[in-house]
Amino acid sequence: MEYQFLSKIKSPADVKKLDEKDLPVLAEEIRDQMIRTVSESGGHLSSNLGVVELTIALHRVFRSPEDKIVWDVGHQCYAHKMLTGRFDQFNTLRAPGGISGFTRRYESEHDIFSGGHSSVALSAAYGIAEANKLKKNKNYTIAVVGDGAFTGGMVYEALNNAGHSGTGTKLIVILNDNEMSISRNVGALAKYFATIRANPRYFRLKARTEDVLNHIPLIGRRLAKILFRLKTSLKNRIYKSTMFEDMGFRYIGPINGHSIPNLTDALRGAVEANYPVLLHINTVKGKGYELAEQNPDRFHGISAFNIETGEKKLSAKGFSDAFGSFLCAAAEKDKRICAVTAAMALGTGLEEFGKTFPQRFFDVGIAEQHAVTFAAGLARGGMLPVVAVYSTFLQRADDQIIHDCAMQQLKIVFAVDRAGFVGDDGESHHGLFDPGYLNSIPDISVFAPATFRELEHCFYEALYKTEGSTAVRYPRGVEPELPEEYVFTGEDWQCTGAPSDIAIVAYGRCYGEALKARRILRQEGLNVMVVKLTRIKPVPKEAVKCAMQAKKIWFFEEAQRYGGIGETFADKLFQYGYRGEYTNTGVQGQFAAQNTVQGLMALYGLDAAGMVKAIKENEKQ
Repeated sequence: MEYQFLSKIKSPADVKKLDEKDLPVLAEEIRDQMIRTVSESGGHLSSNLGVVELTIALHRVFRSPEDKIVWDVGHQCYAHKMLTGRFDQFNTLRAPGGISGFTRRYESEHDIFSGGHSSVALSAAYGIAEANKLKKNKNYTIAVVGDGAFTGGMVYEALNNAGHSGTGTKLIVILNDNEMSISRNVGALAKYFATIRANPRYFRLKARTEDVLNHIPLIGRRLAKILFRLKTSLKNRIYKSTMFEDMGFRYIGPINGHSIPNLTDALRGAVEANYPVLLHINTVKGKGYELAEQNPDRFHGISAFNIETGEKKLSAKGFSDAFGSFLCAAAEKDKRICAVTAAMALGTGLEEFGKTFPQRFFDVGIAEQHAVTFAAGLARGGMLPVVAVYSTFLQRADDQIIHDCAMQQLKIVFAVDRAGFVGDDGESHHGLFDPGYLNSIPDISVFAPATFRELEHCFYEALYKTEGSTAVRYPRGVEPELPEEYVFTGEDWQCTGAPSDIAIVAYGRCYGEALKARRILRQEGLNVMVVKLTRIKPVPKEAVKCAMQAKKIWFFEEAQRYGGIGETFADKLFQYGYRGEYTNTGVQGQFAAQNTVQGLMALYGLDAAGMVKAIKENEKQ
């Protein structure tokens, strides 16, 4: 698309050149481009639609990258990318080799801090602001936090720390309040004071008054303190919460987050404060696209969709749906079962559970550490908690899994969604680390089903047949089509094919690829047996002994190779005296970039073609 204003913006300097009357048109153009692109590529739509005016105002007032804008999570950065020279690339959003759906330092000097996980921006921004202060750098650091990120405990740790930094710390925190109200101000007087406090002249006058009072001999400082207490008392009557000012921030707001003039005035007022400032803005999630405004959660992270109807272009049942259906059926029979999620009810398939069993459904907000220890408390109280969480987010609660669950041998089931490659969201979202860190924790079991039926079986085993804490990890997307050789056995492992000189060992999504590779290799005269692991921790001894019949064993793992299940399998092999060849293939020593799942499987040699190629080349040698 060729736009009147957006097409001409090559840097934030071009935003400053526009006439103020042209800015609403620019905002419309940005939203149009977002909707068109995300409808094809998928991505985070409603959260980005809500911060268009804020992004324009930020680039009008501040000078990026000299002034550092840190976006929490990074999934509200689409407008920021368009206004910082990436409009021409925006149609490559989330595509292999294209621009990321999150902030990425390697992508632009304007992406100050790489994002992907929630509630980290304030900590990073405060660190940058303190570094600037130490270097006598006068530039500002702005943390844009919201869209649920204020439910994460790390934000409050950072607020508590940063609020004590005092004068000269050029830190501005923007609370983008688009659903909940942290500080609800009502009435005409509150609105009036919010307007006054957003004016730069308010802060200039305030600073001069404090300076004059402090220089009056004998009574100046005492008078300043009395006036401060009076002002605070009056403010407490008007504002229902002064938490932020109690923590040391100058509070401005709430401000209409869709008024560029109001936002611009508020940001300029924050610049004058010479203290850490918290600017509270109200926005509408999904602003400008009626379907997203009406259903902000559904359009938060969405795959390709029809703009007119909002319907997804692909809507086949996935592993998350299968998990949700199973858990509802299980909870109907067992009143102890509770579901816990960290603000991901829709993504993890728990929406129906929440409606059917509201008393046993707990959405704790973006607080994975709390979610895990809260579940431990439920278990200690006699309930049977199931924690549904993406693999990439479970990493944040590693300590809690160790200390509060496994060490106490509490009965908790982790439904580890998005295990393995997730594709378009890139390196911050792949679920490649959980096999390694879960593998290192004593007294915890891990299952890796390859089909919907296996998923149900594994959860039943986890709930009723396995001691202590258990994780069931499964991939994003639909159930794979497995060759006819596959037969559901309900066992922890199984073998396809007669004993032969070559064995492929795999689990999860790699298992289906291994069966395909076996068929291709057999057509070319190579007999191969495939050993499937359904329980990957502990590795079944019988599976190891079965694989030992082969002279060459190939282990394929959709996870980080170092510390993964393949290394454990090798350790078991050699403990049992294996003297053949062993090759372990996985993601080795790098963060996997954004790509399609199929592209990543091929890139790392984990698809059928890669397995065939590796085995045939080895045979030739």
